[in-house]
Amino acid sequence: MKKLPFFFIFTLAIIAIGCSSEDENLWEDYAEWRDANDTWVNEQKERLNENGEKYYTTLVPSWDPSQFILIHYFNDRMLTANNPSPYYTSTVDVKYIGWLYNDESFDSSYGNTASYGDSLYRTKCNNVIQGWTVALEDMHIGDSCEVIIPYTMAYGAQTSGSILPYSALRFHIKLVDIPYYEVKEN
Repeated sequence: MKKLPFFFIFTLAIIAIGCSSEDENLWEDYAEWRDANDTWVNEQKERLNENGEKYYTTLVPSWDPSQFILIHYFNDRMLTANNPSPYYTSTVDVKYIGWLYNDESFDSSYGNTASYGDSLYRTKCNNVIQGWTVALEDMHIGDSCEVIIPYTMAYGAQTSGSILPYSALRFHIKLVDIPYYEVKEN
């Protein structure tokens, strides 16, 4: 019985050593890509529109003030201000297109056909990358926006399909509906 804890600790130590060297290699292997993505996000953060104002608004999640996403609304938000806005646990119907920082498209809902509507993607706000969660909770039904998500709020050091580790992402998102909307009791 005493051999089991030693074996368990030894195995965990081997796994930890293997993982840390893999993480270090990944960090080094993708240094150029990561730096290019970080530079692009910082450029977007400083981007100005025609009248000299910031193009994007910076949204900081309440749960981690060191993180952020950038968001630019295409519609007049005064027109959607009274529309429902999703909660963290809400189910939402959205239309979207996603690009890497270099304008390479990697995903889109526009090819989707579903019983609840063509081109729609249905998901829960808490079942997507953190950057999407922050954006969706800021939106109202009818809002259409562009979102820049740094890799720390996206997939981080993980690969996801054609998305490389340390990839910043850009999305056009339209919040179409909040099926099963929960009414907040006062």
